[in-house]
Amino acid sequence: MKIAYYPGCSSQGSSLDYELSTQAVLRRLGIHVVPIKDWNCCGSTPAHAVSTELSSALCARNLDLAAKDGAECIITPCPSCLSNLKATTKRLQDPAKRARINELLDNPVAETVPETTSVLQAIVRLTTPETIKSMAKRSLKGLKLVVYYGCLMSRPHALMDFGDPENPMMIEEMLANLGATMLDFPLKTACCGASFGIPNRPMTAKNSGRILELAKNLGADAVVVCCPLCQMNLDLRQDQANQAMHTHFAMPIPYYTQILGLALGAEPDELGFNKLIVPATKVVSHILQGTGGSK
Repeated sequence: MKIAYYPGCSSQGSSLDYELSTQAVLRRLGIHVVPIKDWNCCGSTPAHAVSTELSSALCARNLDLAAKDGAECIITPCPSCLSNLKATTKRLQDPAKRARINELLDNPVAETVPETTSVLQAIVRLTTPETIKSMAKRSLKGLKLVVYYGCLMSRPHALMDFGDPENPMMIEEMLANLGATMLDFPLKTACCGASFGIPNRPMTAKNSGRILELAKNLGADAVVVCCPLCQMNLDLRQDQANQAMHTHFAMPIPYYTQILGLALGAEPDELGFNKLIVPATKVVSHILQGTGGSK
């Protein structure tokens, strides 16, 4: 199967560590992807907040490029990109909406476009827990982790198709399979404040602080994430959360691909751990000391 890869804009800057670790994991799992040539921004939140048609046209161009390159599937690491691409695929099924989208593009969109899914779902579909466990070079045993998916990856349920919208478990199951102790985290799909970190910083600081406080109280060694914006709010803005909550959090916020990558034998620099604002030194050291797979 030819899999097209859509990196999204943040992968080139603020979430470079997500991009590096995603590629490292895909390589080690033998999942070959082909980047969409000449891809463009999906519009993220600003475009669809201003114009649904503009946002759809931006996404449709990427879908069309992948379709004309013969891709059978598109995968992307970013929940926002995933949501926009999926929403556009649905809109293209409406003839009137398709016609309006085509008016905004140089060329009409292909009649059939590839399915879009997350990198995480692709890993689950294209491998098995047994395969991943057999490929592990390091154990996660002894690590206590919570997973924070954010509010977008699993919602709306009908569009995102990501399991239980209130209690997704893909990452927990994957990391537990490699030896980690996964703590139940009731706020795993609560909003961190998202892009309100710019227009309403106090709200984002309180939302993020609430998530960090629960993770700390549960005794977590790290909060594992899968969304670049969530990662930014919990990591880059952790000082703001401390100020809002009158606390002193120092909670590492790695991507699930960084933790999985270490287990699969990748080195910290290859996975972009040096990009984290709150260092994950203790977590990394713990995993590097583990050998002999996830037994």
